[in-house]
Amino acid sequence: MAKKPAPSASAPQTSNDAAMTPARFEKELRDLKHKAESRSPLQDSIACTTPIISMALSRLFGKDLVKLLPVIAIWIPALQFIISDESASLGAEWGPTIVESVTLLPLIIISVAEVALSLEGMSIRLLPGWIGDSLPGLLGLLFFKTVESVSSMRIPMFLGSSALASRVGLQLAFAAVYTLYAPSQFLLLGLPAVAHAALFNTHLPTAAATAALQASLEEEAWKLIARKESVTGYVSVLESVERGFRVMRFFVMLEAVRLILTKETIMDSTANALVIGLGIGTTPGAFIAHGINTTIVEIDPAVHEFAVDYFGLSTNHIPIIEDAVSYTSALAKTNPESFDYIVHDVFTGGAEPVPLFTLEFLQGLKDLLKPDGVIAINYAGDFLLPPTKAVVKTIRSIFPSCRIFREIERQSDEEIKDQNQDFANMVIFCRKSSEPIDFRPATDDDFLGTGTRKLTLQPRYEVKEEEFKAIGETGLVTRNDTSELEMHRDSSALGHWTIMRTVLPSFVWEQW
Repeated sequence: MAKKPAPSASAPQTSNDAAMTPARFEKELRDLKHKAESRSPLQDSIACTTPIISMALSRLFGKDLVKLLPVIAIWIPALQFIISDESASLGAEWGPTIVESVTLLPLIIISVAEVALSLEGMSIRLLPGWIGDSLPGLLGLLFFKTVESVSSMRIPMFLGSSALASRVGLQLAFAAVYTLYAPSQFLLLGLPAVAHAALFNTHLPTAAATAALQASLEEEAWKLIARKESVTGYVSVLESVERGFRVMRFFVMLEAVRLILTKETIMDSTANALVIGLGIGTTPGAFIAHGINTTIVEIDPAVHEFAVDYFGLSTNHIPIIEDAVSYTSALAKTNPESFDYIVHDVFTGGAEPVPLFTLEFLQGLKDLLKPDGVIAINYAGDFLLPPTKAVVKTIRSIFPSCRIFREIERQSDEEIKDQNQDFANMVIFCRKSSEPIDFRPATDDDFLGTGTRKLTLQPRYEVKEEEFKAIGETGLVTRNDTSELEMHRDSSALGHWTIMRTVLPSFVWEQW
């Protein structure tokens, strides 16, 4: 076809109606499809490499490229298990990159290549060519997005209910679907991986796998008490045989919210507390022990179950097992000024749940506080990065009086410079009124007979303004603008990973 000459500068402009030709409409449909598919650098690289790889593999396997997919899918759990043993040496950046490069990436590339081959030349002949040629691809994309959306909503509803409803179990189920779609003699290559999953993969929560995991941990003086897959991920309870303690999380400074002086003394027997985020139940357990009427909001039922069953959390509380955003939003409208104390403790796995640090969510918590109420907000972040500065700025824009304390003493400037990070766990204490925050000295009654509280309950390491080293101004974190947090979530997660890997031996993390 001859190439259309470019219009001259004096050529009349085409109207919008005239410009909407079938060719242009088809081009816009293709552009829309391309934008919908191009969501990440990984997908961009897949889009570039898929045609090349498709041609290379097609020469090797002919038109049976699809027969590779079940084999790759079957091997994914085994490869993840094998490579995870090297997680300590690979680190938090290279580890996931290598794992996904040898498991997820090949599966996606060949799946996309197969879809492209299947759609090539396909057209709906009853429609005009400029629609019929594009429609199969668009319908395929619509089907994929629908399945993705429905799966993300439905899978969490039964996650952890059985071995099949675990991460490894779902991977094997996914491999079974591929096998039904493309059975072939190549499936024999997957038999070793199936045997590995059945006999050696301790990440699969079967009775046999759990017994094998228990035996390997006991060789290193650790004991698995319980484990479960749940809506927030993998939750397990471990016990050190030598040291005699159980491991999930133990942090008591949040309880110091009771020590803040108020105009009128808040009696424990008449106080109401709201705890958002449970962990092992240290803070709400202390509130209950002091006789405070306590409401606990926890999104993960497994966390609540383990806190009660294995960490002695009293059942004398009001459990709310649902999303804190929707719950507090509704409660702030129907029952404002309900609580004397609020504890916000939702940091998990190195990546904070961003919606729980937005201006709107924090405003709802302020509305739930009584006029002389106080709040303690736990946050872990790097003082050298903007997210910490943005979160604190957002909190201070809501609460007129705040003080911030680190869990442990700040490192020296030289150490921070060498490590190029100042990652710390901190508590931001705030009150609804503008009165300054002062703490009364803790007494034996506050310690509840534990040595840990004697050492760490009273806030000690106050954060100075000059410790926020992030360069430039940061905005507020709002529901419609969470870019400050999301931009640096990976850096925050890496810092948290580095610290947590020093808490327990590497083999414990690798064995789950």
